[in-house]
Amino acid sequence: MQQKETINTEQLTDVFDVPPAGRIIAIDPGTKRCGIAICDELRITTRPLKVIDRTSWKKLLSIVKQIVSEYDAVALVMGLPLESDGSESEMSAEARRMAHNFALSLSLPVFLQDERVTSYEAKARLWERGVNLKESRRLVDSEAAAIILSDFIDRLSRR
Repeated sequence: MQQKETINTEQLTDVFDVPPAGRIIAIDPGTKRCGIAICDELRITTRPLKVIDRTSWKKLLSIVKQIVSEYDAVALVMGLPLESDGSESEMSAEARRMAHNFALSLSLPVFLQDERVTSYEAKARLWERGVNLKESRRLVDSEAAAIILSDFIDRLSRR
């Protein structure tokens, strides 16, 4: 677990609006791929699902809608890639834009979660499990999404 929390002023991040029970989906946004992860109904464990190639907004939205329906998810968490000093980057603005679009397109609440260093932590976890470099590159985004989701669940438990 990462020991940090981002305080965002946007409505998208008010964790008090998180439904009290049910599965949550997390997305690790990237320019080429998005990693997806999910938690169990009790929000005890998280697991990576898959990586979606980001070819178009319509395709990404369609796949996320399918996952929401398949797992009966009650919320979505979007990783917010901030700079190491906590400042916004170009990718932060893109993640906020994506979160806003998901909030408009899905019938569930959307939240942002600081995702600094999750990719490094994901690579380390995969390496510890003995995953080779080629396979690690394929799995790192969804593993990072699972870390983002774990951090978000920890944040919920502290509220």
